[in-house]
Amino acid sequence: MKMTDYAEEQSNELEALEAIYPDSFTVLSDHPTSFTITVTSDAGDSGDTVETTFKFTYVEKYPDEPPLWELQSQENLEDVDVEAILSLLQQQAEENLGMAMIFTLVTAVQEKLDEIVDLIKNRCEEEKRRKDAEAEEAEKVAFQGTVVTIENFLAWKVKFDQDVDELKTKKLKEEEQAGKTKLTGKQLFETDHNLDTSDIQFLEDAGNSVEVDESLFQEIEDLELDQDDPDFDPLNMDSDED
Repeated sequence: MKMTDYAEEQSNELEALEAIYPDSFTVLSDHPTSFTITVTSDAGDSGDTVETTFKFTYVEKYPDEPPLWELQSQENLEDVDVEAILSLLQQQAEENLGMAMIFTLVTAVQEKLDEIVDLIKNRCEEEKRRKDAEAEEAEKVAFQGTVVTIENFLAWKVKFDQDVDELKTKKLKEEEQAGKTKLTGKQLFETDHNLDTSDIQFLEDAGNSVEVDESLFQEIEDLELDQDDPDFDPLNMDSDED
């Protein structure tokens, strides 16, 4: 029974991989042998691409046992896409046991990334349609207004009555406060002693000079008033003198 020379098979595959992927293949260590390969999709219709970098590590009995792999980085992939790629790798590894499979695994990832680029375009279009539909529905709701039901009418009526009651209470308080602060003419005069000169000041401010002829007035003591006389008439004093 021929023994498998795992080290030789691994070495031959490494040499082939370096030739196939000169710009994206990097050896990380020899014991155990590990390396990275960066896989980039073809550009989609919009020019977008997606990319992954996988780290592969040979186990002792590779290729009779599957290699280890780890996603080190990715660009423009959603979680669901990453899960799909990892599941694909597991499936391909199980189907290709006993054969050098890194090229097969990378090719499967490449094809999956190309599919994802097309999916991204479809997702963008679907998202745009969804947003347009939402905007159209919102516009319809705004135009039509809220449909009146018994429930929302009763709720509105309760709120309306509360607002009316609050408005009435506020108005009554304002009227009561205004009544308390309203002053009579006497109170205004007592609180502001400038009222007796306000008219004169108004005329002076308007440019009219006001002069008072004091000779027109007499001292109250100089006036002979007989208030006990039943015929006394202060407004007709001159006629009595005559």
